[in-house]
This record gives sequence, structure tokens and C-alpha cells, in this order.
Amino acid sequence: MREVLPALMAAVDRGEPVAMATVVRTWRSAPRPAGASMLVTAGGEAVGSVSGGCVEGALYTLGTEVLDDGVARYETYGISDGDAFTVGLTCGGILEVFVEKVDEQTWPELPGIAASIDAGEHVAVATIVKGGDNVGRHIVVRENGIEGSLGTPRLDDTVGSDVLGMLESGTTGFLRYGPEGERLGEGLEVFVASFAPAPRMAIFGAVDFSAALSRAGKLLGFHVTIVDA
Repeated sequence: MREVLPALMAAVDRGEPVAMATVVRTWRSAPRPAGASMLVTAGGEAVGSVSGGCVEGALYTLGTEVLDDGVARYETYGISDGDAFTVGLTCGGILEVFVEKVDEQTWPELPGIAASIDAGEHVAVATIVKGGDNVGRHIVVRENGIEGSLGTPRLDDTVGSDVLGMLESGTTGFLRYGPEGERLGEGLEVFVASFAPAPRMAIFGAVDFSAALSRAGKLLGFHVTIVDA
């Protein structure tokens, strides 16, 4: 979500709903990692990418349907069978994608999430993507507490505790529970997207090698600082 956040917040600030497709699980050589997102706006604009062009056309159509009826979808896209009319991945991987409607009503916590990400604070979003009647509900987990609800206090407490552990390590992934939040249960799947500040790289000495290393560090996602007398 991080890469589409400016466009997402701009649409929400205008009062326009957006359909957001998020990669929640990948298998084998998938082109984008879990957490990659794509938006379909009410004005018909597509922002972001989840597969480098393989399934974006299908997700655009799915996004418009989600905007129309507000019902979240969970789709799996695998390798194409060679039929030109079949949507698939040429790389041989598998993507599982969750598509949901985002607006002020469905995500009232969104401005706070954006503010935490911009400030470089640890924050995670846990979303029910499969099972039960609360698909699409979120909680926002920070080091100092939980915001929102997944449906029941027990589920909020259980998921919040588990997500806090993932947040500390910056892990994005899946959690599974029983209908009431039982850790050894089945039937409820929760996707956790963790947003941690960029790791820091300190380079000592402002020389040509440092300039090259700083560019490489930024490319890899580091917050680079060059220290020199």
C-alpha cells in the first residue's frame, strides 16, 4: 500500500471511493511481493501494479465491480495455460489478491495510518480476507495500542497481540484463527501488512566510493547518511 498511498489519500480527501487490490500471498516466482497494491478510482484511473502487467486488466474490471457493489473479492491468479484469452502469469508464479472498497466509512483509520507511515513510525494493518461475516474489517496496530475492530473483543485482543510481534520484526504475512479468534482454530484468515521505517545506512567519508554506495543504498530502500568531517 505504501507506493499508492499518496493517490489513495488524495481520492479519500476528495470524498471519492477507491477499489484497492492488494497482493496477500505469493507462490514461486511471483512478480510482486505480498503487500503490493493497485488502485481503481471512481474516475476510472488505475494506479500502481501488482504483477507488472499480467493481471492488471482483470483486476481493473474486478475493481470497478467492487466500487459498484462494495463487496470485497479474493482472487487467485496462476500461470497462463497458453490461451490468449486466459488471465495468468507468464512467470509461472501464483498471486492471491484481495480487492476491497476504500472510503471514509470503510477505512476511518486511514488518515492515521498515512500519518504514521509518513512519520516513520511502526504501524501494521490486519485485515480479515477470508472466513466469516466480517471480511474486509481491519484493525490498526501500533506499539502503544489497537485502533478499530475485527468484530469481537476476543478476536481483536488475540490478533492484536500476534500482530504486535510481527510489527516488531517488520513482517508482512498471514495469520489463521478459529471463528472466535482461537489460535489453533481454522476458518478465519487475516492478512497483516507491516510498515516499518526504512533501515539506516551510515557511510563514513565523503568520497567517490561513498557517492556510489549511497545511490545503491537508496535503491535498496535504506535511509542513507554520509558522515564526514
